Order: sequence, then structure tokens, then C-alpha cells
Amino acid sequence: MVATTIHLLRHGEVHNPEGVLYGRLPGYHLSERGHAMARMVADHLAGATDVTSATPGAPRDVVAVVASPLQRAQETAAPIAAAFGLAVGTDQRLIEAGNHFQGMTFGVGDGSLRHPNHWPYLRNPFRPSWGEPYRDQVDRMLAAVDTAREAARGHEAVLVSHQLPVWVTRLALEGRRLWHDPRRRQCSVASLTSLVFEDDRLVRISYTQPAAALLPGASTVAGA
Repeated sequence: MVATTIHLLRHGEVHNPEGVLYGRLPGYHLSERGHAMARMVADHLAGATDVTSATPGAPRDVVAVVASPLQRAQETAAPIAAAFGLAVGTDQRLIEAGNHFQGMTFGVGDGSLRHPNHWPYLRNPFRPSWGEPYRDQVDRMLAAVDTAREAARGHEAVLVSHQLPVWVTRLALEGRRLWHDPRRRQCSVASLTSLVFEDDRLVRISYTQPAAALLPGASTVAGA
């Protein structure tokens, strides 16, 4: 059997002092801590550190690094690609989910939810009605995974994406319902959701946080 691993990496922390739901808007880059997170992931994958023991580990067999076209994903991918002597590829299918509330603060009080004209977008949380359907996100993400798996067959690839697309993809692969409580997502900034295949069969999903030491106080704005 041929073993192939596809790592779905959520980008690092973003500089977002206004606390808006930035979605697919251009110009949102990694914070200083976000860049440090990206370097920690690169070190982890290259064998400089082991997430479980903080000691040198075996380097991963990464032969491809592909990212969402958004700046925060490209910046997260850069040190990983450099660590393996690779160029960063771009795949539109890894982009953040579309969202009606993009560019707004989301909440009551001074947030967008105080305005009745936004309320119809909340009518169906199962689809969801405020943005790109969960199923559509899963379909495009799995298509990107299949492309990467063919390109990296027998090796490993890193795909840098965003919290919601990564999380609903994991839910789908685990046979769970796609609608969920956002507060219960296991997909922190700079985390790895790793899909292990034997030939074309998915045999294992694992989750690691190489930059866990930098997580306290990290941004948790929904849709990041």
C-alpha cells in the first residue's frame, strides 16, 4: 500500500484590531504572533521540534505546499515551503467560506445583528443561510485534497486554509452532521488536521497544535 498524508493547516493569527469578520476581504495579514506561529509549524514539520515533547523530531516528507489565495494563508505557507525548498502553490478551492457578514462586526449591541435588515440571513443555521453552504465548502475542499493527494502520492502535502472549511471537511469525513456550534470547533489557529490515506482509502484523521504555546490570547473572531 502507498501511504499519503494531507495536512490541512489553518493559518496563523491575523492582525485584526477592529474585530471585524474579514472573510475573503483582501489586506488581512498575519499578526506578529501569527508569523511566529507559522515559523513554529514549519519547524515542527521540518523536524526541528516535536509538538509532544519539544525536542527534535523526524522531518516530515512534505513535497507540496499549497495555500488559499488570501494573504494570511499565503504568509502562513511561506516558511513551511521555505523549510522544504518548495514554492507555495495556490488553490482557489481552499479559500475562506463566503459570508454575508463579511466586513462587519458580528453581534448584538453595536454589531450587525442590531439591524433588522440582516435578520433574514439567520433564518436557516443548517445550510447556513448567511453564507456559502457547508456542503459546497466540503466538496471544494475534498476536490483540493484529491488533487494534492495525487500530486504527493506516497509523500505528504500541506494545504493552508481557514477554520470553517477545514472543520466542516473533517466533520464530513468523520460522518458527522455539518451544522454545529462554532464554539466547539477543534481547529485553532496554526493547527494541523492531518488526513492519512492508504492508497485511496482514508484510514486516520489526527489533530495537532504545533504552535500551542502561542495560543493564549490568540484571535478567535468567528470565520477567521
